[in-house]
Amino acid sequence: MRNLFSGVGISFCALIFGLIGASPARGQSPGQQPPPVQQPTDQQKPAPNGTQTPPAEAPKVNPQEEADYKAFTALKTEDVNNQIKLGEDFVQKYPESKYDESVYAKLTQAYAVKQDIPKMNAAGEKALAMNPDDVSVLVQLGFVAPHFADPNDMDSERKLQKAEQELKHALELLPAMPKPATVTDDDFAKAKAAAAEEAHGGLGLVYFRQGKYEESLAQFKLVTAGPDADPTNLYVMGIDLQQLKRFGEAADVYGKCAATSGPLQPRCKQRADQMKQQAASQPAAKP
Repeated sequence: MRNLFSGVGISFCALIFGLIGASPARGQSPGQQPPPVQQPTDQQKPAPNGTQTPPAEAPKVNPQEEADYKAFTALKTEDVNNQIKLGEDFVQKYPESKYDESVYAKLTQAYAVKQDIPKMNAAGEKALAMNPDDVSVLVQLGFVAPHFADPNDMDSERKLQKAEQELKHALELLPAMPKPATVTDDDFAKAKAAAAEEAHGGLGLVYFRQGKYEESLAQFKLVTAGPDADPTNLYVMGIDLQQLKRFGEAADVYGKCAATSGPLQPRCKQRADQMKQQAASQPAAKP
């Protein structure tokens, strides 16, 4: 595996996870209201002789499990080594815990930061098996896959198609994402916007890898209009325009990338100059 674009980072997923990502326990999403009180079933209604079937016992709380999960969630986001150690220990020790999905989701993020892609994928798949609508995991997996795509991998196309499905599903879920009660409206809006930006950027790179330059360009246009556009998105967008022989536009996009300090700055400046020359020598379009 190789990352073809220097300077690529996992920029938003920690924020996404903290605000709108993994559910605190299996079966309940952040901000989800408890189910309404239901009427007693026939088995719960009093029998003719006045007796009543006793309700099912509530699941027993394991104090050690609760303490271990609390210690895991208390770790700082940047403490990825301890997150991995405590998280892996937790899912091995409590394989049927209601907290496993949340732990696997955090492990997905931690392994992404370490750029351990096989383990990131393994943790992410386990999280999605428990909660297919976990936006943080969908964006994380879908965003990383095209950045580390290897054209020599016989399974490359399937992985790209899978990433496309994950990112599209995340974008479908975002508009109706319930806001957790502990998060401000402003922070929640920023997290959703960050997730959408990363999803569109990931889709742009998926389509670029597949040679679908028009589709790729359409995705990047959604996330590069502002002054703080990600240089990697601008760089690939420039290649899209170059492939489409829209050299003048490519020069502008590369120029915007070159104005941002970072590893891609020299490469973008060089390409911007090349595209200006290409545009100048390109025959004028017929009216």
